[in-house]
Amino acid sequence: MSTPERFPLVSRILHWVMAVLVLGMLAIGFAMVTSLGGYQFLQAVHRPLGALVLALAVVRIAYRLRRRPPPAPLGRLERLAATGSELLLYALLVAQPLVGWAMLSAAGTPVVLFGSLRLPAITPADADLYAVLRTTHTVLAYALFLTFTAHLLAVLFHALVLRDGLLSRMTFRKR
Repeated sequence: MSTPERFPLVSRILHWVMAVLVLGMLAIGFAMVTSLGGYQFLQAVHRPLGALVLALAVVRIAYRLRRRPPPAPLGRLERLAATGSELLLYALLVAQPLVGWAMLSAAGTPVVLFGSLRLPAITPADADLYAVLRTTHTVLAYALFLTFTAHLLAVLFHALVLRDGLLSRMTFRKR
């Protein structure tokens, strides 16, 4: 069996940086909801990382539109599922930080990136809008977690059960 063609280096770097950021953001978000202490610190980390996720997601989508991925050794239905989950992940990686930003704007809370650098408000301050956006942010976090988990399980299935080399398309290891 031949080894599938790899993604370009830029794609692989963006992929793994985003994976680490998303895992970190989900863990921080979970800790913010369940922790009694350290909430201010977690928020101070969560907000700029959310802005970074949004920026990298936009870069990643733009790069992906310019460079087609290498062909994957998948059947028609599997390819359809992979494409659908990829589109869902991209949508969530853009929507989640945008909703978080809008939620904070609706709360009248600035998004501090670092020091005095802040993002501008993107919605008017409004308590009812904040409540809707907060719920939406939570729902999107669960959707992102589930989609991320499904992606990880699919990768593990290919790596450990099928052993078809699909994971090697996104790794840095020499062949």
